[in-house]
Amino acid sequence: MTSFEEITGRFPDLWECLKHARKQDHLAHAFLICAGREDTRESFALALARLAACREAGKTGEPCGHCFECRKLADGTYPELRHLAPVGKMYQIQVGDRINPEPNTVRYFENSFSLTDASGSARKIGIIHDADRMNAEAQNALLKTLEEPPPGTLLLLTTGNPSSLLPTTRSRCQILRLPESRTEYTFPGNTELFAALHDLFYLAGSHPGKAEAAALKMIAVSAALKDSAEDATVEAWKDRIKQAADFDPAMAKRLEKQRDAESSGAYMRLRKEFLSAIQAYAGEVFLLSMGAAKESLPNPELPVFPPDGGLPDAERAERMQRFAEELLFTLRFNVNEELALRDFALRTAMGG
Repeated sequence: MTSFEEITGRFPDLWECLKHARKQDHLAHAFLICAGREDTRESFALALARLAACREAGKTGEPCGHCFECRKLADGTYPELRHLAPVGKMYQIQVGDRINPEPNTVRYFENSFSLTDASGSARKIGIIHDADRMNAEAQNALLKTLEEPPPGTLLLLTTGNPSSLLPTTRSRCQILRLPESRTEYTFPGNTELFAALHDLFYLAGSHPGKAEAAALKMIAVSAALKDSAEDATVEAWKDRIKQAADFDPAMAKRLEKQRDAESSGAYMRLRKEFLSAIQAYAGEVFLLSMGAAKESLPNPELPVFPPDGGLPDAERAERMQRFAEELLFTLRFNVNEELALRDFALRTAMGG
């Protein structure tokens, strides 16, 4: 997660406007934070949460950094912070049962704001991650809360695809756009994946054994994503579940179910980034083969440059890009991911 100082420093003009609004007590009660990179929008949402929750910010326009609210938001243990994120294999946010809503649903999220504040914190904050993954029913159920949230509540919706949200949802939020031109790949094993793709394109054609080795490396990175998502989610929820277990075992059980559902969603996010990285690598090799300058590439740090310092073969680059697109399309269906990755690797290495 990007630090508070770094994320606010990237968008100084926008941040100054928000600070002024906070000082004048004119901060909106619902924001839609739009950015291509997940880390950017999530880090900015937490920075805005600190601005809203810090009591000193009402006087100075700047979070103090040392009060209860600032400290707890910084370390992820703020008791009045609610999260709602897509879960499950379909990676969606469901509306939930009207009478007895399930965890990780819009209605459960809304009901949580009516719980008694036991911490003494003045501000309740709700963050809906990847809000575009709500279907129309879920968004419509949220409209009244967006328009008239409970007193002292701030709602932050984050998305990389704002056009996928209903106009009625967007109109009830103040939209904050955080434009960035590149994607940062931080999933576990990203270095190994890019090394494998480099070997596939530049070396495996003349060394068939390298194609199999690269395929196995890609498969290993993909297979490790689920464990990485589970480990990170367990760590993130550990303190919260332990605190709940001390006074309400039933609540701890509910939180464990919520954690497990969030773990599935976290895995789907990592898998999406993994597949995006394959497509991005193939796209950059193709751009390079067409004579694009290094500084014009979206991710010039990727190892897309030929060992001999020349240009990639344009025909092979075009094929790799096509094979990557076909891989992403194939994996939308219920197919064996290991076989699909192996097929992609061998076709890329052998040229068809």
